[in-house]
Amino acid sequence: MPSYPLDVLPFWAVLVATAVIAWVAVELGYRGGRKRRKHDRGERGESVLSIQGSILALLAFLLAITFGMAVDRYAARKAAVVTEANAIGTCFLRADLLREPIASEVRDLLREYADTRIAGAQPATLQAAILRSEELQQALWERAVRSIDTEPGALGPALFTQSLNELIDLHQVRIVAGLYNRIPIGIWVALYSVSILAMLSVGYGLGLSGSSRSMTTVALAVAFSIVIALVVDLDRPQAGMLTISQRAMSDVRESM
Repeated sequence: MPSYPLDVLPFWAVLVATAVIAWVAVELGYRGGRKRRKHDRGERGESVLSIQGSILALLAFLLAITFGMAVDRYAARKAAVVTEANAIGTCFLRADLLREPIASEVRDLLREYADTRIAGAQPATLQAAILRSEELQQALWERAVRSIDTEPGALGPALFTQSLNELIDLHQVRIVAGLYNRIPIGIWVALYSVSILAMLSVGYGLGLSGSSRSMTTVALAVAFSIVIALVVDLDRPQAGMLTISQRAMSDVRESM
């Protein structure tokens, strides 16, 4: 499974680390602003505030885009589970169109397939579940071919094969949506870079104006950290607080 640098950290660690980075940036900017105020009183605070506002607006815009990307990917993974569950249910029903003993063999394989897909929702069993799913797909396909050979031109085997083909296609859709369709690392680098620059500018503006450190800067740093940590959690396919529910798959398995 592809791994991203932030995947190794739990939600709370991402939140704390981001908040610390933001606060350190504010503190460095504050000290730089105070030092600048002592040595050069010609710099105008109004111009600094204007630039500061522009950087914060850019950060908010970048956060909105990244959050939207994460939500879209989360929704795609959730929809893929429901679609695949429906495909498995359809395949199971169309097994009634096959002759025995192939029909019973197909039902048993589909039950195991649903169990395997549910088990694959856990990171520890993901790779084994993917391999087993592909083995079961091959076994189902062999029985579909055997059924067609047994009844050439019959409608039942053709309908079952069509639903099985959709099921196999959805397997690849879930792999792409869950494992590879992630927010690019370049966007994370840009997001954190702009966040640091924004916090530096906030601290610099406070130091330059001679103001003391304000609790509002802490609130600002924590707020941005919460949003960034939430985006990180949404972008994770299996770990984290916001995981994809397997209820649709479980319901289909119970109906079998």
